[in-house]
Amino acid sequence: MRDPKNYKYSDLTEKIIKEVYYVFNKLGSGFLEKVYEKALIHRLNLIGLNAESQKPIHVRMDGVLVGEYYADIVIDDKIIIELKAKNLLAKIDEVQLVNYLKATKIEVGLLINFGEKIEIRRKVNTMDYNKEN
Repeated sequence: MRDPKNYKYSDLTEKIIKEVYYVFNKLGSGFLEKVYEKALIHRLNLIGLNAESQKPIHVRMDGVLVGEYYADIVIDDKIIIELKAKNLLAKIDEVQLVNYLKATKIEVGLLINFGEKIEIRRKVNTMDYNKEN
């Protein structure tokens, strides 16, 4: 098993996760996703991170814009945070985050669920964008 300290942006993700638990310990479960998003943005900005809320993601195919989505939070154009506030995460939640990573070419994503307890899943986009298809 790999040491989490060796993961890309591990120091940054540790800071984010610390603030996720801070928010959860203060608010508990049961709020809408937007409440957790605003609270987490507040905490991340407070500790000096450049946290952008609802950053547009453009999906292109053959150079044509075919879709537009919004990432819940983007940190320094390095990490996408997808937030949920539901009982359990589903596979489709992970797929959504991976697709956001592909569309933005951002390498690291955190899927965070503010359910009855905190669930955090780390996803990494390892596609080589310098290769031609």
